[in-house]
Amino acid sequence: MNQPNRFYTILDWSTQVSVTMHRLLVTLFALIMLWWGLLPEVALAQTPTAPPTPRTQKPVPSSIQPYLDRVIQQLTEFRLDNGLKFIVLERHQAPVVSFLTYADVGGVDEPDGQTGVAHFLEHLAFKGTTRIGTTDYKAEKPLLERLEQLDAEIKTAKTNGQKAQLAKLQAEFKQLEAQAVKLVKQNELGQIVEQAGGVGLNANTSTEATRYLYSFPANKLELWMSLESDRFLDPVIRREFYKEKDVILEERRMRVENSPIGMMVEKFIDTAYKVHPYRRPVIGYDEDIRNLTPQDVQKFFETYYVPSNLAIAIVGDVNPAEVKKLAQTYFGRYPAKPKPQQNLPAEPKQTQTREVTLQLPSQPWYLEGYHRPALNHPDHVVYEIIGSLLSDGRTSRLYKSLVEQQRLALNAQGFSGFPGDKYPNLMLFYALTAPNHTVDELAATLRKEIDKLTTEPVTETELQRVKTQARAGLLRTLNSNMGMAQQLLEYEIKTGSWRNLFQQLDQIAAVTPADVQRVAKATFTSENRTIGKLLSKQG
Repeated sequence: MNQPNRFYTILDWSTQVSVTMHRLLVTLFALIMLWWGLLPEVALAQTPTAPPTPRTQKPVPSSIQPYLDRVIQQLTEFRLDNGLKFIVLERHQAPVVSFLTYADVGGVDEPDGQTGVAHFLEHLAFKGTTRIGTTDYKAEKPLLERLEQLDAEIKTAKTNGQKAQLAKLQAEFKQLEAQAVKLVKQNELGQIVEQAGGVGLNANTSTEATRYLYSFPANKLELWMSLESDRFLDPVIRREFYKEKDVILEERRMRVENSPIGMMVEKFIDTAYKVHPYRRPVIGYDEDIRNLTPQDVQKFFETYYVPSNLAIAIVGDVNPAEVKKLAQTYFGRYPAKPKPQQNLPAEPKQTQTREVTLQLPSQPWYLEGYHRPALNHPDHVVYEIIGSLLSDGRTSRLYKSLVEQQRLALNAQGFSGFPGDKYPNLMLFYALTAPNHTVDELAATLRKEIDKLTTEPVTETELQRVKTQARAGLLRTLNSNMGMAQQLLEYEIKTGSWRNLFQQLDQIAAVTPADVQRVAKATFTSENRTIGKLLSKQG
């Protein structure tokens, strides 16, 4: 990412930018955004309690109702006595099942000074339990406790400038860490899953949630119940804690300190937000990561990984009655605890243009963002439509204008819901300059396209194309068991009901050109704009 110029010499500007180049550039930026937990969830629903937006025409009925009826017939939901919610969807087309455990906690929930703790915990959730991941936990436990104690003593010795004591402590730490590693069964959880035919063992942390997922053959339902329930009932937070800290710090160096666009994203967020925790990177700040202790992570785990703050989706070839019985046996062991309460600061209204400029060894990038309301706002679907009109693929206005017609940019993209969508967020647009063009040229042209939405009603033909794309995109996502599991939980947690996943299609169909123009006028103002410029620094 920090040497993008090598791509440009192969471009032939007598023709359009190649599809391969376009996809590469989109992928490069998307990887950075994904790393920071910034890619938005697919969310186009309103909450059931949101007041309706006035429309100038009746909603066009969608043909999704038969699909929804089938889902309702095949879906079972239940809650254990301890508060843990399950959503089970039967799909018997193939003997496989996808599982998703959703923790309603992410970067926004972290205490001040402990940024990155949610992501750190996600890493440690793969290290095993007192039974999995160790050859002898009784022998391992005192070593892990002593390592934590030594780490605290090392920090004190550094602070007090006790060089001789520091060297002694560090030598003992290194020796004990080597002993502890010998007792670890590396990636035993992954090996168990793989040997039983499981695939896709993974997890991700965003600003608002942490998700753990994988799929199994249908006859391994009870094995999943055993593994996943133990994972969060009996985790060993201290196991390879310091090794994993080094891994995360190296990842941060790769994605931020050594990546101009990664650094730009961090500065841009910090400029766009003043008080809301969206301003903090999901991976955390370097100093905070270094100072995290096993005790910090354990406390965070005990606060947020409680049954009332967890939800599980199971989609595939399953019997709901069997799922419920096994869930009570395995997950019913979790002690009931109250759902943690949030008290996040509200971001004040932006009243003037904000701008951040960095000069680094990089091809120039341009970023522009506008504050918009959360997904439970009645105009949410209108913002999603606007995002698609401007920047969804090669038929979007920004791509056609900046890349194909004027050739000012190698790529021009954007999306709505940055860096999350649970709270008021941003519409973000970004562009990578073509050779011999500047970010100021990009800014002027990009803004012209944005301003057109405020002055010229979008045509019914163009609007219908975007609506069709949105519908098709949703149905593609729901085609897989895991895609369905993910979307059911996103809507259940963020909007209060998984049914909103399907109701959104009627809401999309109801959007009019007047809605688009109204929302654009209210949003795309200079007072509401944040600008990011990444300028090229030679040498």
